[in-house]
Amino acid sequence: MQSEDFFEIAQNHFDDALPFVLYRKPNVSVVKGVFQNDDTVYTSKDLTEIGFVFAPFDSKKQTVLMPTAQSATLETEFIILEKKQEIEDSAKLIHSKEVEKSNEARDFHLNLVSKAIKAIENNTFKKVVLSRKEDVKLSEANPIQLFKRLLSQYKTAFVYCWYHPKIGLWLGATPETLLSVTGSRFTTMALAGTQEYKGDDTPIWKAKETEEQQLVTDFLVGSLQPLVSSLSVAPVETIKAGDLLHLRTKVSGILSSNLKAVVEMLHPTPAVCGLPKTVTKQFILENENYNREFYTGFLGELNSKEETRRNTNRRNVENNAYNAVKTVSNLFVNLRCMQLTDIKASVYIGGGITKDSIPENEWDETVNKTQTMKKVLF
Repeated sequence: MQSEDFFEIAQNHFDDALPFVLYRKPNVSVVKGVFQNDDTVYTSKDLTEIGFVFAPFDSKKQTVLMPTAQSATLETEFIILEKKQEIEDSAKLIHSKEVEKSNEARDFHLNLVSKAIKAIENNTFKKVVLSRKEDVKLSEANPIQLFKRLLSQYKTAFVYCWYHPKIGLWLGATPETLLSVTGSRFTTMALAGTQEYKGDDTPIWKAKETEEQQLVTDFLVGSLQPLVSSLSVAPVETIKAGDLLHLRTKVSGILSSNLKAVVEMLHPTPAVCGLPKTVTKQFILENENYNREFYTGFLGELNSKEETRRNTNRRNVENNAYNAVKTVSNLFVNLRCMQLTDIKASVYIGGGITKDSIPENEWDETVNKTQTMKKVLF
């Protein structure tokens, strides 16, 4: 489908107050759209349904589903035309405009981090991920245009625009996979540690970041072992997401349990919640002083059907008889995201706290992370 037609359909769906999601998976040019034909709020009961899911941070709350059976699914190629210099100029504009509106938010976050460090020192938990929400006035209120800007700026992220008239409007560009499953084979990742990108793809990582990464990796491996087989852990690597660098460890294997059991074990991950999960989740709910909603939840394709070919030579009819249709799920952690209303964008940011954390540095990290979303707002 032509790009202009695709985005016109999306705009009409938004204008008619009908649910839809636009998304592009990392490192591809194809943008997909799921356009629900009514405004019913469907939910997933056990992750056996087919469609697109959007789950909140609090796993006790319902996972929203846009069912394939009640939706039209379309796709288009999106060609990035925006020049790198224009993106850099946009970032400079943000920095030149940005003035800290209130010391209250900073003071609250510093006190919250200090409280978490004391809890770690008292062996209440090993690590906790603390976040905050920052409201920004909108200079561009059209979500389709904002989505296109995200597509242009974050080629290696999962980029999305999700809308339901009875729930809200969310956009994001997340670097973190919760779980990717093809047939029975899966991959997931431990993603932790953050520093600003300064032109060096092989930076020096401090003990705080490497320890945080190891904690997340150890949790994933230990928790997955009863549910999977042939578990494989790749070496730690540095990845770039926008103007930030992260540490990532890929973990893969074969599922020997159902999808719901694995997702319940993973979500919320230590990279967005903490360790142990139950204690840190309660600490977050009691102390962050705001509702994360879908921030640090997960979203993505659920049980879609994809055809795979053993031989890509279309003239070889005999080998093409071995084509197989596999069930595929691609779920991503909802990081680097914002919620939009008519007048403002609520930008969500956070960071992992360990015994080596320094409150002022943790605040600065959240300020750096806001740039990911703010770049598309000016």
